[in-house]
Amino acid sequence: MSRVGLKPISLPEKVAVKIDGGQVTVEGPKGKLSFALPEGIALTTEDGGVTVTRATDSRQHKALHGTARSLINNMIIGVSKGFVKDLEIQGVGLRAAVKGSEIDLSLGRSHPLLHPIPSGLTVTVTDNTKIKVEGIDKQLVGQFAAEVRGYYPPEPYKGKGVRYVGEYVRRKEGKSVGK
Repeated sequence: MSRVGLKPISLPEKVAVKIDGGQVTVEGPKGKLSFALPEGIALTTEDGGVTVTRATDSRQHKALHGTARSLINNMIIGVSKGFVKDLEIQGVGLRAAVKGSEIDLSLGRSHPLLHPIPSGLTVTVTDNTKIKVEGIDKQLVGQFAAEVRGYYPPEPYKGKGVRYVGEYVRRKEGKSVGK
């Protein structure tokens, strides 16, 4: 097994990693996540850390090695701290509200958009325009935030739409009246 290039992942307190064959389970204060290791990739636990190793130095195993290490690192961060994405809605009359297990988006269409909230995510809306998505699965948090943003991405002329907090929207000048 090759250990070239990638350093071990240190485990925070109260986080346990269990390896059962090719299945990795990470348990922490916020929840539990599992991942199936690809073939040719192995995981070992050493004093307060986890090391990912690969069988060969082939191009395929090198790619899977980095991906598996990153996914396991994100699982450890997720069960210990969690992940958060903040969205904001800009524009007159545009708003959002959480109704049960759905988010109700009023984005200037003739009908409200009801988007289901996946289990494992916590969505809160403050001031009718600020949406906070929280969860332990980084991919799920990012995917849900991207789907909500996709209903009305920020437009470049007036800047209206759903955007990530801190996202820079490049503004364009409108039509100019010439002679």
